[in-house]
Amino acid sequence: MRKICRIVAAVMLGLAGSACSVTRQLPEGSYFLQKVRIEEDRSIPRRERITAPELEKYVRQTPNKRLLGTNFYVWLYGQANPGKENGWNNWKRRVGEAPVLFDLSQTERSVQNLKVYMDSKGFFSSRVLCEVDTVSRRQRAKVTFRTFQGEPYRIDTVVYEFRDAFLGQIILPDTARTLLHRGDIFDVSVLDDERERITAYLRDRGYYNFSVNNIVFRADTLSGDRRVKLRMVVRRNLAGYDERGRARMDDNTVYRIDRINVFPDFDPTAIRNDTTFLARLDTLHYRGLDVIYEKRPNIRPSVLRQTIPLYPNYIYNASQVSRTYSELMALGYFKSAKISFEEQAADTLGVISYVGPQADSSATNYAREGYLTCNILCTPTLRQSFKVDLEGSTTSSFYGLKATVGYQNRNIFRGAEAFDISFTTGYEFMKAPDAKKKRATEFGVTTALTFPRFLLPWHVGRLRSVNQPRTKVELSVNFQDRPYYRRTLSSAGITYLWSNNRYSSFSLRPIDINVVDVTNLDVSFLMVDNPDSEGEELTPNRYLLESFNTQFIGGLSFGYSYNNQRKNLSGNATSIRFNLETAGNLIDGVEHLFFAPSRSEGHYTIFGIPYAQYFRTDLSVSRKIMLGEVTALVGHIYGGVAMAYGNSSSVPFDRQFYCGGSNGMRGWAPRTLGQGSVPDPHSSFPVQTGDVKLEANLELRFPIWGIVHGATFFDLGNVWYIRQNPTEYSDDAVFRFDRFYNQLGFNTGLGLRFDIKFAVLRLDWGIQLHNPNNPAGERWIHNFKWKNTALNFGVGYPF
Repeated sequence: MRKICRIVAAVMLGLAGSACSVTRQLPEGSYFLQKVRIEEDRSIPRRERITAPELEKYVRQTPNKRLLGTNFYVWLYGQANPGKENGWNNWKRRVGEAPVLFDLSQTERSVQNLKVYMDSKGFFSSRVLCEVDTVSRRQRAKVTFRTFQGEPYRIDTVVYEFRDAFLGQIILPDTARTLLHRGDIFDVSVLDDERERITAYLRDRGYYNFSVNNIVFRADTLSGDRRVKLRMVVRRNLAGYDERGRARMDDNTVYRIDRINVFPDFDPTAIRNDTTFLARLDTLHYRGLDVIYEKRPNIRPSVLRQTIPLYPNYIYNASQVSRTYSELMALGYFKSAKISFEEQAADTLGVISYVGPQADSSATNYAREGYLTCNILCTPTLRQSFKVDLEGSTTSSFYGLKATVGYQNRNIFRGAEAFDISFTTGYEFMKAPDAKKKRATEFGVTTALTFPRFLLPWHVGRLRSVNQPRTKVELSVNFQDRPYYRRTLSSAGITYLWSNNRYSSFSLRPIDINVVDVTNLDVSFLMVDNPDSEGEELTPNRYLLESFNTQFIGGLSFGYSYNNQRKNLSGNATSIRFNLETAGNLIDGVEHLFFAPSRSEGHYTIFGIPYAQYFRTDLSVSRKIMLGEVTALVGHIYGGVAMAYGNSSSVPFDRQFYCGGSNGMRGWAPRTLGQGSVPDPHSSFPVQTGDVKLEANLELRFPIWGIVHGATFFDLGNVWYIRQNPTEYSDDAVFRFDRFYNQLGFNTGLGLRFDIKFAVLRLDWGIQLHNPNNPAGERWIHNFKWKNTALNFGVGYPF
């Protein structure tokens, strides 16, 4: 331990000492930009205050990035010999950073930028003061911008001017959803948002050519008392220019879709290089779609019709066009899709009219109507692919390795059906010298067939509120040979998956059948010491033993997930996952209603196998807050509860909760934390599971270099049993509101992430801080020991 501390101290001193030398090579009279700070105007209410993170992007100069509080990257750049060009010096320049030198002209530009931005937010009387400190440290500059917002200008009135009279009766009824209200701060960004909102509203109603440039705002700020009279002008469409170069304006045209041409096997390379390619194409007319193909369509036209919500003679709708793109890409068969429109000749234009609330000729408005040809160009991806996943974890007494090899066919029946099959094998080894049996192996095969529609015994038409409907049929068999038991897990199920048009997705599994066949169960590893016995009498943990029994699990489950990451890929995001599962109720009801079930050994059976009866639910919420362009703080909380009843005395082992591993409580290996504060519960093989789980995580993610990112994290959590049963387990394993917080495990740690574009490889080293399973008085860990750590490898982020 002392050696490690000395090494860490030496590295830190080396970094600090080397980073202090960044100013030695600076030209005379120049200053290294050490720090830039923006002070907010705290006299303004928080809801109207312009924050420092908003203003940072308008500062022209920013300091160099730092490592552990030092200017390591600048120092490394300075170590490169300017007179030599070789790999070693080039590496120093590439990894390091040239020092940012204070530039007064850039600082003055930054002051102007900050002033302009605050003006755009409605604070026209704002001021920015700048202070430059070049005295505190030699050849270093610290810049401070102090902002004073002043009183804002507010919207007094909003009036509308329609130079295209037909749009008046469309836009005015929608003003209930306007973003502009009397008394609001006059914010230019809100005006832009209102232009985009109205444009999207009109483009969903046939106005294909309408853009934000058709809407302009006139603001009158001369009325006094910081009041703004706002006029929104809706302009006509620019049709062209006359012979004198003057703009020629026409009313905006409402468009309908005429032909829909679908190219399901579009190959841009063949079109460019093969002059006879277009001549070899055939056309198949199917329910409003013109499917254009060569030889034979690789995907059935009926699948395209179910996926594309566009029809001839329908009014152009931008939202439906976006939905078409999403639905096509959700099939998983296409690598890319492009939807383009061509305006047809002017001689096909018609006229449509709108009669106002009063039935007279003066209330009638007219607009032109045109037609569009829709071309949908789809490029298929590779039909077949393979995948390999690898996951590993290790501690001072345990390590494991799990590998998965899979094959996928994305269009096995020409209907964009995805066929998946994967083979999984795992190996675990106990390094503890007192372990009687050290090896565990696992082998499994899973196959699934996903259809891009709902498979139901009755006909279901297109549901407008349902996006990307899918049906997934799964079969799997998994054989586990562990030191104290062998079992085979067989499962079959049907899952319906769909999403809405925003950020939510749903899954319903009405058929979920699992058969757990346990053989060669050695109960000795489930035994605990009995302190009331005269000798070393052992008593089995009956609850855990019951969870390993051979049983039939038949039930249904529902899942919901929300993720708004797609709204802003590099911004803040929230993720919510909820699952609800129940089993055995339908079987139990049918048996008691239509049969006279016989109870054998305390439970009823189906096909000669006891069936499980329980419910299980869990909720996971995570929030990502961006602290910079790449740096992010991520918080996560998880809670779950399961309870057996009726025909079961315990929740099946695979439906119980556990802590530890690569996705939570990373200071422990999987299933080695808990239950509660049971002292030293570990036998020679870890099987700590429970009916209740609580966990919280906090992780700071930051860039290091290139594809390498780092993380530091803190986890807390544990698992418990939900019911008290002194004959089966200790009371310390039961969840109680008045003490559970004292039974939480704590760990911290460091991690590396390797972002290789298509996946994120993750290595986390967790260090235990508080182990509730240690004897009282020894639960807070003060001395670092390797046995109190865990090294976990995973793919993707943990939450």
